[in-house]
Amino acid sequence: MSYLDLRQLEAITPAEFNARKPFPWCNPAELLTPAGFDALTGNLPKLERFRSFFGKQRKHGQKSHDRYVLDYEQDMALSAQWRDFIDELRGDTYRRFVAKLLGKRAIRFRFHWHYTPSACEVSPHCDAPIKLGSHIFYMNTDQDWDERWGGATVLLDDHGSLSPKSNPDFDEFESETSTRFMGNRSLIIGRRGDSWHGVRPLSNPENTLRKVFIVVFYGVQPIKMGWKKLRRAIAGRDLVTAKERLIY
Repeated sequence: MSYLDLRQLEAITPAEFNARKPFPWCNPAELLTPAGFDALTGNLPKLERFRSFFGKQRKHGQKSHDRYVLDYEQDMALSAQWRDFIDELRGDTYRRFVAKLLGKRAIRFRFHWHYTPSACEVSPHCDAPIKLGSHIFYMNTDQDWDERWGGATVLLDDHGSLSPKSNPDFDEFESETSTRFMGNRSLIIGRRGDSWHGVRPLSNPENTLRKVFIVVFYGVQPIKMGWKKLRRAIAGRDLVTAKERLIY
């Protein structure tokens, strides 16, 4: 089974993506094939495998992004559907697509699932400079989620008035765009210094979860990484960090 709809993928052009305001983004529908979307939403990892990520202080005084998190690791136990999908994402076609979209020669990925319970939010933030962007696949269906509960990623425009090293509320931005997240939608974001985004507090019942699968984009910097490893070797530390081992 193919999971990515290559026709939909090819329809996303770098020129259009990078021309979007307030920073590069697109919110395509049906980027996954209908059968692929059904297979993935029907075989998601179980909550008991996730680690709790609650009450963690973020930089610059920003509110904690409370959720349950599961990081993809090589050879971890997964359903056949998810294993095949991630293999497809790690393949040449998707990797070339992302590199072309971002104007890079090469790209590396990190994969993780986030499940978010009631009343939680993703406070306004700009992603860390080490990231080039991300691709969020929304994994809820109308069988387990009501759009009125919230869950949309909100793209925020400060018109250059806010420092990325600050902790603004949603109402401090000049304008916002609420993206679509139901019915086999995904969101691709290209990171810039002012790429503010977030998710307003959820109002779903306690026994439900907002579910997303995220591909994080990283550049390939062999010289910089070589110097990092040299410094770590001199200091007697591990040459590769735990987080770096999750980047493919």
